[in-house]
Parts: sequence; structure tokens; C-alpha cells
Amino acid sequence: MADATAAVDAALRSRRSIRAFLSTPVTQEQLEAILAVAARAPSGTNTQPWRVHVLTGSSRQVLSARILAAFNDPAQAAEHAEEYAYYPSEWVSPYIDRRRKVGFDLYGLLAIAKGDKARMHAQHGRNFDFFGAPVGLIFTIDRVMQQGSWLDYGMFLQSVMIAARARGLDTCAQAAFTPYHRLIAEHLHLPANEQVVCGMALGYADPAAPENRLVTERAALSDFVQFHGDNDDLAA
Repeated sequence: MADATAAVDAALRSRRSIRAFLSTPVTQEQLEAILAVAARAPSGTNTQPWRVHVLTGSSRQVLSARILAAFNDPAQAAEHAEEYAYYPSEWVSPYIDRRRKVGFDLYGLLAIAKGDKARMHAQHGRNFDFFGAPVGLIFTIDRVMQQGSWLDYGMFLQSVMIAARARGLDTCAQAAFTPYHRLIAEHLHLPANEQVVCGMALGYADPAAPENRLVTERAALSDFVQFHGDNDDLAA
């Protein structure tokens, strides 16, 4: 039991958003194993609302090229917008502080100066090449599903990322793809009822890339946990 606990904890603690990958291939066998175990994630009344589109080779390259072309053309980029709000319309503390810190830390590692909009734009654009990962995942959901199923979806996404870490692979979940849902739908021939949730890069982290040294901070338990009840109710 101790070994199992250590293995799960190690996968959870070592999961990071990797932003530079090696070109080392990932096998279909590995992908199927990751997705099969992740599918054990819980969902209300076992609805299993997730749908996964795996892109490799030319399919990944073509989609990346199409989105990057739109992203780099201001006129085209203005025609694309998210279908759902991932971030709040008004930022407040402590969330805005955490957001700013991770941005400052990332740009510091990449030596991107404050106000260098060209390099910031280029760095954001790397999302659409899945940060060089050999595998790109696009996750979709049936539009008929409601908020509870989106909560279930988050547990599935986490399960994918932890299953990948258990196999020595890394990931980066990417909401950046959501504004380009029309291009994605066209490329993947999605039916009208299928909505893009997010993308994800999957592969082997490039150990030489400075951006992969970023380890984000986590709040102390006392900042977000409140125990209710008598201490005597807890085992020693």
C-alpha cells in the first residue's frame, strides 16, 4: 500500500504544464493505455461525457498551421472567439495575483521583457503547435450536457494527465484552442452538437528548455481548507 501511495503522490506532484516537448514519438499503445485508465474517472450517473480526438503526424500539423495562420493575422484572429468563458470577466485578488506571477515567472525564464508584445505573441502562438509535442489531443462534449458534466470532464482531464505522468510522459492542458473552435470543428468534421472543451499537448518534456523549469506555487492548506467538527472526531 505504501508503494502505491508513493506512486500516486509522485505522479500528482510531478505533473506540470510543459511548454516544450521533444519530438520523441508516443506509441498508440501508450495512448490507448492512458485513455483507457483515465476513462475510470467518475461522472454523474456514469454519463461519461468526454470525447477525445487524437492528432498526430500530418493531421496535427495541418490543424496547427491553420490555427497559427489565423492567430498571426489580426483580421482573421478578430473573427474567432470562445464559445464559453473560461476566465472571469473581472479579475480580483488572489486570482489576478497568481495569474500575473505565473506570467512573470514564465517570461522571466524565457527572457521576455515586459512590454515585448512580439515575443509574447510568439510564445502564446506556440500553444497552437502543441508546444512541439508529437501528440495533440482535442477534447469535446455534447452540447446537451450541462454544468455537472463539465465538472466530470475536469476529473477526466486530470486523470489523463496523471496517467501520462505514471508512464513518464508530460502534458499541457490548453484552453488557448477554444477561440478557434470553428477551425477545429471543420478539421475534425465535428457534428453540430459537439463542442470543443480544450486541447492538450502530450509527449516527452524537453529537459533543456528553460520554460520547463517553471514550477508554479500552491497555496497553503490553511488558505483554502477549513475543518468543521471536533478534533476528537479525527483519528490520531
